[in-house]
Amino acid sequence: MLNNLTLDGVMQAPGRAEEDTRHGFAAGGWAQSYADNVLGEYLGQGMSTPHELVLGRRTWQDFASFWTTQTDNPFTDLLNNLTKYVASRTLHEPLAWANSKLLDGDAVQAVAELRAQDGPDLLCMGSGNLLQGLMGAGLVDEYTLLLHPLVLGQGSRMFTESLPQMNFNLEEAITTSTGVIIAVYRPEL
Repeated sequence: MLNNLTLDGVMQAPGRAEEDTRHGFAAGGWAQSYADNVLGEYLGQGMSTPHELVLGRRTWQDFASFWTTQTDNPFTDLLNNLTKYVASRTLHEPLAWANSKLLDGDAVQAVAELRAQDGPDLLCMGSGNLLQGLMGAGLVDEYTLLLHPLVLGQGSRMFTESLPQMNFNLEEAITTSTGVIIAVYRPEL
Protein backbone atom coordinates (compact mmCIF):
# COMPACT_ATOMS: atom_id res chain seq x y z
CA MET A 1 0.00 0.00 0.00
CA LEU A 2 1.27 3.44 -0.92
CA ASN A 3 -0.55 6.63 0.00
CA ASN A 4 0.00 10.33 0.41
CA LEU A 5 -1.27 11.57 3.78
CA THR A 6 -1.47 14.86 5.59
CA LEU A 7 -0.55 14.97 9.28
CA ASP A 8 -4.27 14.76 10.10
CA GLY A 9 -4.59 11.61 7.97
CA VAL A 10 -6.30 13.05 4.89
CA MET A 11 -5.68 11.05 1.73
CA GLN A 12 -8.25 12.72 -0.54
CA ALA A 13 -7.09 14.26 -3.84
CA PRO A 14 -3.35 14.72 -3.31
CA GLY A 15 -2.59 15.08 -7.01
CA ARG A 16 -4.84 17.70 -8.60
CA ALA A 17 -7.51 20.23 -7.68
CA GLU A 18 -10.22 18.41 -9.67
CA GLU A 19 -9.14 14.91 -8.64
CA ASP A 20 -11.85 14.35 -6.00
CA THR A 21 -14.20 17.14 -4.95
CA ARG A 22 -16.70 14.93 -3.10
CA HIS A 23 -18.29 16.48 -0.02
CA GLY A 24 -17.10 19.95 -1.09
CA PHE A 25 -13.41 19.11 -0.80
CA ALA A 26 -11.59 22.12 -2.23
CA ALA A 27 -7.99 21.40 -1.22
CA GLY A 28 -7.13 18.97 -4.03
CA GLY A 29 -3.54 18.96 -5.24
CA TRP A 30 -2.12 19.48 -1.76
CA ALA A 31 0.82 17.10 -2.27
CA GLN A 32 2.21 18.68 -5.43
CA SER A 33 4.26 21.47 -3.84
CA TYR A 34 6.13 18.87 -1.76
CA ALA A 35 7.59 16.92 -4.69
CA ASP A 36 11.38 16.79 -4.82
CA ASN A 37 14.19 14.57 -6.14
CA VAL A 38 14.29 12.42 -2.99
CA LEU A 39 10.60 11.54 -3.33
CA GLY A 40 10.89 11.06 -7.09
CA GLU A 41 13.85 8.70 -6.72
CA TYR A 42 12.12 6.71 -3.98
CA LEU A 43 8.94 6.31 -6.03
CA GLY A 44 10.98 5.43 -9.12
CA GLN A 45 12.79 2.65 -7.26
CA GLY A 46 9.50 1.31 -5.94
CA MET A 47 7.84 1.38 -9.32
CA SER A 48 10.76 -0.51 -10.88
CA THR A 49 10.14 -3.61 -8.74
CA PRO A 50 7.70 -6.16 -10.21
CA HIS A 51 4.16 -5.61 -8.98
CA GLU A 52 0.55 -5.32 -10.06
CA LEU A 53 -1.91 -2.63 -9.00
CA VAL A 54 -5.12 -3.08 -7.05
CA LEU A 55 -7.37 -0.04 -7.38
CA GLY A 56 -10.85 1.05 -6.47
CA ARG A 57 -13.11 2.26 -9.27
CA ARG A 58 -12.75 5.98 -8.57
CA THR A 59 -8.94 5.80 -8.35
CA TRP A 60 -8.75 3.58 -11.44
CA GLN A 61 -10.90 6.02 -13.45
CA ASP A 62 -8.80 8.97 -12.29
CA PHE A 63 -5.52 7.20 -13.06
CA ALA A 64 -6.81 6.01 -16.45
CA SER A 65 -7.90 9.50 -17.50
CA PHE A 66 -4.56 10.97 -16.40
CA TRP A 67 -1.91 8.37 -17.27
CA THR A 68 -3.20 7.55 -20.74
CA THR A 69 -2.63 11.19 -21.74
CA GLN A 70 0.85 11.76 -20.27
CA THR A 71 3.72 11.72 -22.75
CA ASP A 72 6.66 13.26 -20.88
CA ASN A 73 6.46 11.37 -17.61
CA PRO A 74 8.80 8.50 -16.70
CA PHE A 75 5.95 6.59 -14.99
CA THR A 76 3.56 6.63 -17.99
CA ASP A 77 4.72 3.50 -19.80
CA LEU A 78 5.17 1.62 -16.56
CA LEU A 79 1.64 2.34 -15.32
CA ASN A 80 0.07 1.75 -18.70
CA ASN A 81 1.78 -1.65 -18.96
CA LEU A 82 1.14 -2.90 -15.41
CA THR A 83 -1.70 -5.31 -14.71
CA LYS A 84 -4.38 -3.35 -12.89
CA TYR A 85 -7.09 -5.11 -10.86
CA VAL A 86 -10.17 -2.95 -10.37
CA ALA A 87 -12.80 -3.19 -7.63
CA SER A 88 -16.10 -1.98 -9.06
CA ARG A 89 -19.78 -2.81 -8.96
CA THR A 90 -20.56 -0.51 -11.89
CA LEU A 91 -17.81 -1.01 -14.50
CA HIS A 92 -17.95 -3.79 -17.08
CA GLU A 93 -15.25 -5.48 -19.12
CA PRO A 94 -13.60 -4.83 -21.43
CA LEU A 95 -12.02 -1.91 -19.58
CA ALA A 96 -10.54 0.87 -21.70
CA TRP A 97 -7.18 1.22 -19.92
CA ALA A 98 -4.78 -1.46 -21.15
CA ASN A 99 -4.11 -4.45 -18.87
CA SER A 100 -7.05 -3.67 -16.56
CA LYS A 101 -9.17 -6.47 -15.13
CA LEU A 102 -12.26 -6.35 -12.95
CA LEU A 103 -12.12 -8.19 -9.65
CA ASP A 104 -14.88 -10.79 -9.52
CA GLY A 105 -17.40 -10.71 -6.68
CA ASP A 106 -16.41 -9.35 -3.29
CA ALA A 107 -13.31 -7.22 -3.80
CA VAL A 108 -11.68 -8.08 -0.47
CA GLN A 109 -12.16 -11.81 -1.09
CA ALA A 110 -10.86 -11.43 -4.66
CA VAL A 111 -7.71 -9.69 -3.41
CA ALA A 112 -7.22 -12.43 -0.79
CA GLU A 113 -7.37 -14.99 -3.62
CA LEU A 114 -4.87 -13.01 -5.72
CA ARG A 115 -2.49 -12.83 -2.75
CA ALA A 116 -2.64 -16.62 -2.40
CA GLN A 117 -1.40 -17.10 -5.97
CA ASP A 118 2.19 -17.04 -7.14
CA GLY A 119 3.03 -13.80 -8.84
CA PRO A 120 4.29 -10.29 -8.29
CA ASP A 121 3.39 -8.21 -5.24
CA LEU A 122 0.12 -6.31 -5.24
CA LEU A 123 0.21 -2.56 -4.66
CA CYS A 124 -2.84 -0.54 -3.65
CA MET A 125 -2.66 3.22 -4.20
CA GLY A 126 -5.35 5.65 -3.11
CA SER A 127 -8.59 3.67 -3.34
CA GLY A 128 -9.96 4.66 0.06
CA ASN A 129 -13.06 2.45 0.17
CA LEU A 130 -11.21 -0.61 -1.09
CA LEU A 131 -8.27 0.11 1.20
CA GLN A 132 -10.55 0.26 4.25
CA GLY A 133 -11.76 -3.27 3.49
CA LEU A 134 -8.25 -4.59 2.85
CA MET A 135 -6.90 -3.07 6.06
CA GLY A 136 -9.85 -4.33 8.08
CA ALA A 137 -9.30 -7.86 6.74
CA GLY A 138 -5.57 -7.78 7.53
CA LEU A 139 -4.61 -8.00 3.85
CA VAL A 140 -2.05 -5.18 3.82
CA ASP A 141 1.49 -6.42 4.51
CA GLU A 142 3.28 -3.10 4.14
CA TYR A 143 2.19 0.52 4.53
CA THR A 144 4.25 3.10 2.68
CA LEU A 145 3.00 6.45 3.88
CA LEU A 146 4.14 9.72 2.37
CA LEU A 147 3.47 12.00 5.32
CA HIS A 148 3.18 15.63 4.24
CA PRO A 149 3.81 18.43 6.74
CA LEU A 150 0.36 20.04 6.61
CA VAL A 151 -3.04 19.77 8.23
CA LEU A 152 -6.15 20.24 6.10
CA GLY A 153 -8.87 19.73 8.70
CA GLN A 154 -11.19 18.26 6.06
CA GLY A 155 -11.26 15.40 3.60
CA SER A 156 -11.40 11.62 3.54
CA ARG A 157 -9.01 10.00 5.97
CA MET A 158 -7.15 6.75 5.56
CA PHE A 159 -7.44 5.53 9.15
CA THR A 160 -11.07 5.66 10.20
CA GLU A 161 -12.95 4.69 13.35
CA SER A 162 -14.25 1.57 11.59
CA LEU A 163 -10.81 -0.05 11.56
CA PRO A 164 -9.60 -2.37 14.32
CA GLN A 165 -6.63 -1.41 16.47
CA MET A 166 -3.40 -2.02 14.56
CA ASN A 167 0.19 -1.82 15.78
CA PHE A 168 3.08 -1.32 13.37
CA ASN A 169 6.84 -1.72 13.19
CA LEU A 170 8.76 1.01 11.42
CA GLU A 171 10.90 -0.57 8.67
CA GLU A 172 12.28 2.55 6.99
CA ALA A 173 12.05 6.33 7.27
CA ILE A 174 13.37 8.90 4.85
CA THR A 175 12.90 12.65 5.06
CA THR A 176 12.72 14.64 1.84
CA SER A 177 14.05 18.17 1.35
CA THR A 178 10.47 19.48 1.57
CA GLY A 179 9.71 17.79 4.89
CA VAL A 180 7.76 14.80 3.61
CA ILE A 181 8.49 11.71 5.66
CA ILE A 182 8.48 8.50 3.67
CA ALA A 183 7.60 5.96 6.35
CA VAL A 184 7.40 2.24 5.67
CA TYR A 185 5.53 0.22 8.28
CA ARG A 186 4.69 -3.47 8.65
CA PRO A 187 1.80 -4.56 10.85
CA GLU A 188 2.75 -6.44 14.00
CA LEU A 189 1.53 -10.01 13.85
